[in-house]
Amino acid sequence: MKVETILDQIDLGSMALPEFQRGYVWNREQVRGLMYSLYRKHPVGSLLVWVTKTESANARGDQSLTPGTVKLLLDGQQRITSLYGIMRGKPPRFFDGNALAFTGLFFNLDEEAFEFYAPTKMKDNPRWLSVTSIIRDGAGKTMQQLLQVPEFQSQIPTYLNRINAIENIKAIDLHMEEVTGEDKSVDVVVDIFNRVNSGLHFLRTVAVSSSQS
Repeated sequence: MKVETILDQIDLGSMALPEFQRGYVWNREQVRGLMYSLYRKHPVGSLLVWVTKTESANARGDQSLTPGTVKLLLDGQQRITSLYGIMRGKPPRFFDGNALAFTGLFFNLDEEAFEFYAPTKMKDNPRWLSVTSIIRDGAGKTMQQLLQVPEFQSQIPTYLNRINAIENIKAIDLHMEEVTGEDKSVDVVVDIFNRVNSGLHFLRTVAVSSSQS
C-alpha cells in the first residue's frame, strides 16, 4: 500500500492504533535514518495490521472510525507516525509522544543529507529545504523558488531529480500483512504483537552485535 494511501486512511479513520500499543518512542536519528532509506529506495520493513470490526475496536485517540471494519496498526507505528508527522506537518490524532522527533526536518540539495533545523547553518541558505514543504507543496512549487536563485541555474536538473525523489516517497509501496478472522480476539492479537516485536528486537540485537564485532 502506498505511503500516501496509508496516511489518507488514518485521516479517514479506516486505520488507527490499538489501545494496547505503546506511545511514540523514536528519536531524531531514527527518523533521519528512515527518510534516508526511503529517499534511497532501501527497504524499511513491512507493516502488520489487525482487520477487526469497528464496533469492537479499542483504538487510541479521539478520531471517529469508519463503520464496518478498521485496520489497527500492530507493527509499524513508529515508521508510520514519523511519516505522517513529516508529510502532514503535524502528528496523527492517536499520537502520544514527543513531536520534536520529526518536526523541522530539512534536506540539503548538494549533500543529499537530512538534518533537523539549525538556524546558524540553515537560515537564509536556499540549499536547505523543508522536507514537509517539498512533500506538501509539491516539487513544482519548490523548483519555482529555486529558479529564482541565479547560482542554481547549472544545477537545476540535478536538484529537480533530488526534489522529485523526496516528493515520490509518498508513492512508495509498503508491504502490509493483515491479521484477520473471527477467531482473532484481543488476547490472540496481543500475543501476535508481542511475538512480532520480540522477533524484531532479537534481529536488531544481532545486527548491532555484528556491526560491533
